Amino acid sequence: MDLDYFKLIDRVVELNLDEKRITVEAQVPAAHTIFEGHFPGFPIMPGVLLTESMAQSSGWLLLGLLKFERMPFLAIVKEAKMRGFVSPGSLLTIEAKLEHEGSGFAVTKAKGRVGKELKCSAEITFGLAPFPDPSMRVHMDAMANKIGFPLQAITHD
Repeated sequence: MDLDYFKLIDRVVELNLDEKRITVEAQVPAAHTIFEGHFPGFPIMPGVLLTESMAQSSGWLLLGLLKFERMPFLAIVKEAKMRGFVSPGSLLTIEAKLEHEGSGFAVTKAKGRVGKELKCSAEITFGLAPFPDPSMRVHMDAMANKIGFPLQAITHD
């Protein structure tokens, strides 16, 4: 995780386009200024950042399913549940699955775990739009490469 730049996904573990599912990993930093205030003496990952981690994981899934032809943007978060504390230094594994795709939107369900312990879950709705600028697509391709997104899985036949 690079909290300063809001890059919360470190690595794609698996992308299964047939099952419409992705698994990613995010290494929570062992130390960061965010933990100084959340909470002094008992540092934990803020729930809003856990929710954003699930949204980013879902976004990468949608980018793969859409073959990077449209960009997902966060529209609605439902049923977000924080089920346990995520401590600094934890390895967070997030799985997201497409539940529904409609005209101009998609709904995913995501879960975050540390080891086998469920820590968070949410249903997330995204709007789907063209990339606003070609440079944004270039940036997303570079980020995909950095996190090990299997671009070969989405190449056109």
